[in-house]
Amino acid sequence: MIGQQAIVHIGGYTAASGGRGEGIVAARRDPATGALTPLGTVAVTPSPSFLVRHPARPVLYAVNELPEGEVSAFRVGPDGDLTPLGVRGTGGAEPCHLAVTSDGGHLVVANYGGGSVAVFPLDPEGVPGERTDLVAHSGHGPDPQRQEKAHCHMVSPAPDAGPLLAVDLGTDSVYRYDLDAASGRLVPRAPRVRTAAGTGPRHLARHPDGRRCWLAGELDATVTAYELTGGGALHQRGRVDASARAGHVQPSEIAVGADGRLKISRQPGDRHPFGLRRRR
Repeated sequence: MIGQQAIVHIGGYTAASGGRGEGIVAARRDPATGALTPLGTVAVTPSPSFLVRHPARPVLYAVNELPEGEVSAFRVGPDGDLTPLGVRGTGGAEPCHLAVTSDGGHLVVANYGGGSVAVFPLDPEGVPGERTDLVAHSGHGPDPQRQEKAHCHMVSPAPDAGPLLAVDLGTDSVYRYDLDAASGRLVPRAPRVRTAAGTGPRHLARHPDGRRCWLAGELDATVTAYELTGGGALHQRGRVDASARAGHVQPSEIAVGADGRLKISRQPGDRHPFGLRRRR
């Protein structure tokens, strides 16, 4: 979102991935109702399936979810227009998520098809440089269709100096890394956090207090609660169904609101066993 003008950018899939979009679309958001008014395509780029803004610069980043993955950077104009700043190869197939570190110095990317994490340094203007690291995961889970190999689905840098968390659907794991700012290299923290077999972890959400996080399991439709320690360890504190509805649920993303409450789907009136409010 851009300042008081409430311009938002929306990604999606283009013909390169079987979609019907053309690239990144801008829309004006009504601050009172939340209604979106499309303003048209502002960047023609292949399959920008996930977008993120730089925390301090007017720069937007997009993954290009392709067999040979790329990440694209754009300077954001006052009216939401986008000016290309560069394209970098991610070193892996089908990048599906990306994030900027809290200091604004690096861009990290999750390659779903490649099962790997890529790192790019950002210059003072937020432009990505040559890739400084590419760490590949290995292993598999019990689901032969979705977990035949590693599938990194999300990267979550810590809001402070803590470790980066990489969520891998294929290996039922959350990997922990320290990012060396000088070299742009990832240093693994062992051991990795293993979820229940067949969970298929997809996305996690951190609480604003920095001491808790929740992990959405796409394949078994669960939410797992963890306590985060100062050293980056995750201790499981509970596990519940993501929805009370029957059928194949496949939760895809989880978020914590500004009030610190977890918001996921469930039947009205039910209470979360961890004391968190749920809504439909």
